[in-house]
Amino acid sequence: MGASALLEAARTAEAPLAVVSTPKGPALAQGGTFVDVRTAAPEQAVFPVIRILFPLSAEQWGHPAFKQSWNLRYAYVMGSMARGISSIDMVRAAAEAGMMGFFGAAGIPPDELSGWVDRAVREIAPRPFGFNLIHSPFDPELESHVVDCYLRAGIDRIEASAYMNLTPALVRYRLSGIHVDPSGRIVCPNRVMAKVSREEVARKFLSPAPDKLVASLVDSGRLTRHQADLARRVPMCDALTAEADSGGHTDNRPAIALFPTISSLRDRLVCRHGFDRPIFLGLAGGIGTPHAVAAAFAMGADYVQTGSINQSCVEAGVAPEIRKLLCETRQADVAMAPSADMFEMGVNVQVLKRGTWFAQKAQKLYECYRRYESLEALPESVRQTLEKEYFHRSLEAEWESTRTYFEARKPDELLRAERDPKHRMALVFRSYLGQSSLWAKQAVAERRMDYQIWCGPAMGAFNAWAEGTPFEDPDNRKVVDVALALLREAAVLQQVNDMQRAIQDEERFRRTVGLGTFSKSDGSDRVRDIAENRMPAASMESPQ
Repeated sequence: MGASALLEAARTAEAPLAVVSTPKGPALAQGGTFVDVRTAAPEQAVFPVIRILFPLSAEQWGHPAFKQSWNLRYAYVMGSMARGISSIDMVRAAAEAGMMGFFGAAGIPPDELSGWVDRAVREIAPRPFGFNLIHSPFDPELESHVVDCYLRAGIDRIEASAYMNLTPALVRYRLSGIHVDPSGRIVCPNRVMAKVSREEVARKFLSPAPDKLVASLVDSGRLTRHQADLARRVPMCDALTAEADSGGHTDNRPAIALFPTISSLRDRLVCRHGFDRPIFLGLAGGIGTPHAVAAAFAMGADYVQTGSINQSCVEAGVAPEIRKLLCETRQADVAMAPSADMFEMGVNVQVLKRGTWFAQKAQKLYECYRRYESLEALPESVRQTLEKEYFHRSLEAEWESTRTYFEARKPDELLRAERDPKHRMALVFRSYLGQSSLWAKQAVAERRMDYQIWCGPAMGAFNAWAEGTPFEDPDNRKVVDVALALLREAAVLQQVNDMQRAIQDEERFRRTVGLGTFSKSDGSDRVRDIAENRMPAASMESPQ
């Protein structure tokens, strides 16, 4: 049986398949009857059964307890993408299909975010959905305001992303309302799905909240001492996504190395802390083909999470021009570039380099920041390049615009800029980095070469797989259709793998037992015992 025959059998089988051993070799059969070889009629075709293969559906992937506790039909999560790229439409589509979606709240001011939160509650609840909470190391007040917004609206599921350390705002969200139910079980009303790519960060989420942060919440009256005691008995997350090579904030970790490490760490810490609940583990980064989905579950993932590929779907909060560009992407069309939110720390994000100069320009800005101490120290040639090709105006005019922005949102930054010329330069450079993602989202034509489009290699892998299918057309890409296609085709691949292993078992069986007519003199009783005990015989009407 060739690969094409196995694929066809896996795709069309609606009932269990049996791999049987025939004198001509292994065969797939359906609709047969199990018989006792000792009582089979002489004219009846009887073949030893090597293995029974049951159909695998998209719903069967993942950990049943994860799907039950998160109220999902599929172990499939659509991760958040900043500035509302993971839109309300996307999150609603996921919820209606029994999947989990997180709205991309990063980069949206709190006063605007409240409107999106109200809309989600109005249009999606009570179906499952969530919002993103991104680490803001240079703006803890912003993070706190976002948490306030979520708690007021009753948003009980968040995706915590880009964290390097736990923060007071995140711990406050996690522990708000913690209590003991009538059965004596500790309940954390607010669920956290943490997305991490480093072992040391994973350790923080897989452990109880730090005592120091919990004590500060007690001192401020946000937690009672009883709740603080309960906090020591629960982890900081309910689920943790191991994020491999992905779009946006990423450490470019290889999934095949990252996931087993995080999985082992999870098992050790759950045992060490004696948690009374599982911490589910998912895999993200590079999930763009059925092979990747099947591999993730084969490694033991309780769920898979997608990101980049969803950005190319019709529900994404980006302009059609951007979706078309993403649909033309190949795996090598991505690059690392300095991030806007963690610029001074040298943190990078993965972006699309095809059709844009953003990655190169952003790197140039970071090199200038490292080399010079102020805007005034920039050489004249560098200044002219920045004004002409980056900002499209003088650096003085760009600073005034930046000043106006921070006067309204974070005046403390201006006080620091007055004292530190290098910080003033960083704010100007961050202005370009921050606006570039907005220009891309809105497809501002005159800024075409400055688009910052977060993207990982999964996008290119998906496009290669989608060639020759309806998904090749951007207008046919709907997030749920894409998700179901990946899950279903992954099930087909798993079935084919099972068939191939069963065929190998049949070959070993033939070498061990042999086929033909057996008699007492040549040990037929021994052979019959082997055949009956290890692999029951069956009569099959139509071996394939």
